[in-house]
Amino acid sequence: MNILAFFAHPDDETILIGGTLALLAQQGAQVHYLCATRGEGGENGEPPLCALDELGEVRAKELACAVEALGGSKLTIMGYVDPHVGEDEALFSFTDDLAKLADEVRKAILTFQIDAVITHGVNGEYGHPAHLTCNQAARQAIELLGEDAPLLYTVFPDFPGNPMPRLSNQDENADLVVDINATFADKLAAARCHQTQNALFVRWMSKELGRQIDLPEVILKLESLRRVSPEIPPGQLENDPLAIMFSIAGALRSTMEEE
Repeated sequence: MNILAFFAHPDDETILIGGTLALLAQQGAQVHYLCATRGEGGENGEPPLCALDELGEVRAKELACAVEALGGSKLTIMGYVDPHVGEDEALFSFTDDLAKLADEVRKAILTFQIDAVITHGVNGEYGHPAHLTCNQAARQAIELLGEDAPLLYTVFPDFPGNPMPRLSNQDENADLVVDINATFADKLAAARCHQTQNALFVRWMSKELGRQIDLPEVILKLESLRRVSPEIPPGQLENDPLAIMFSIAGALRSTMEEE
């Protein structure tokens, strides 16, 4: 099975769904990573690990390291420029040409003969405009392909017992909840690859939890997916190809509203 993991920035793939992607690779899937930007607009570490004008190059290398740790088959960076964070921590998308981006995603789907696309959720997780752009472009690409379209899944839909509801897409309910204990070490290794972002991961999660934590505690052990297109018919979850793979691995924690 060929999977396209399409995300906005380096580290999105790891933090949001890394354990699941590693599990799919272990089950024999070819996971192709498509990242819109090199993350030039992000942080450069505490203390700084590089000059800001070197950040895109450094983060691209960090992403390659993470993809290898997750067992990925191929990495493509699209070359869009990640805008810097604005005043009052304002966030921005990397493009306003959604049609162009959607067509590029469509071409990637055809090039790699993709069976399933995994991308950002409908709320952009915590509302990041770049994440929303990826979600919208993936949906448009699926529409452009019509009957030849692969399955489309989005990451971190909400589910009962969600350990980090603020990060989840509240307008989507999970079809699949995956226990990633078997690939936790791979996800942690991938997170460590993103060295420039490690301080940010820890700072953000420490603030959320109200106590100081270290990097291993940042790594969530439950991940979730929603199948957006086509939706899973009632009572047919057992026929979903990803559900089958997770079940074989003993990692499927719960399903469509606990069928």
